[in-house]
Amino acid sequence: MTETTRPMRVLSGVQPSGALHLGNYLGALTKFARLQESAECFFFVADLHAITVPQDPSKLAGQTREIAAAMLAAGVDPLRAAVFPQSAVRAHAELAWLLNCTARLGWLDRMTQFKEKSGKDKERASVGLYSYPVLQAADILVYRATHVPVGEDQKQHLELTRDIAAKFNTDFKAPDHFILPEPLIEGPGARVMSLRDGRAKMSKSDPSDQSRINLTDSRDVIIQKIKRARTDPEVLPDRLEALAGRAEADNLVGLYAAMSGETKAEVLHRFAGQGFGVFKPALAEVTADRLAPVSAQLNRLLAEPDEIDRVLQEGAERAAAVAEPVLAETKRVVGFWRAGAGT
Repeated sequence: MTETTRPMRVLSGVQPSGALHLGNYLGALTKFARLQESAECFFFVADLHAITVPQDPSKLAGQTREIAAAMLAAGVDPLRAAVFPQSAVRAHAELAWLLNCTARLGWLDRMTQFKEKSGKDKERASVGLYSYPVLQAADILVYRATHVPVGEDQKQHLELTRDIAAKFNTDFKAPDHFILPEPLIEGPGARVMSLRDGRAKMSKSDPSDQSRINLTDSRDVIIQKIKRARTDPEVLPDRLEALAGRAEADNLVGLYAAMSGETKAEVLHRFAGQGFGVFKPALAEVTADRLAPVSAQLNRLLAEPDEIDRVLQEGAERAAAVAEPVLAETKRVVGFWRAGAGT
């Protein structure tokens, strides 16, 4: 089977490092729900990646459930897509070691995310944080995923995955062992910016809770946060080009478009010439309406941890059934001893 005829298989993960927000919902979770309609999907909670930086062990399992619950609340169907904790499928970590012996130091030295996350004192960063991209490659290759949703900050890691796969195939003279995954580039509405700074991405690590809309926020909180969002004194223009240099205005118009299903041009056509005193209440209402069923389902699931655990366990079993044979074949290609394999 060639890569052009291989059925589409998608792999993506979300780290359990705090409550999810509107940016995660539009940039990842809603796309997960759409992708399951046309592809075989594996969506995991990236707890192995999470511990590359300090985590509170008493909270990690709960945060894993929260991420899984958010996926389900956003429309991911566990009967159609495997939803599971990364650490529950041992093939991720075991394949990562094999790929660590294929990847090259110079390749990892070029990874910009390590420089950004480690800061000025990289000697104090964990080895896991440095080799994070190799584990990410293992996540993808152990399922022989054909496509991976990526944003701008992950393109470099997917290119590394392709390099590692190609080198492994060449080194072990197994040209068809790992396929080279293709990126699924995020489309409009995926990049949601902070409500306090239109030039910075909405982030759960921002110290100001007013900078983001959490999926667990109540309707009243959502409305108040949007009404307090930073703007400028100008009215909304009638052309997209006129939003240039107006980061906060551009962000809010894009957010309205994403929540209503309209284009940014259609939003401007409707609100052209009006100020934010009119626009922000309208944005608040459409956002609160869109998130209301998601928040209700999320809160219901969080109140039933046994149901989430059942989904995670079943997802891990389905994922392992795909990953374990790939790991076993990889170990055979490498030349490891196997009982009964002869000489």
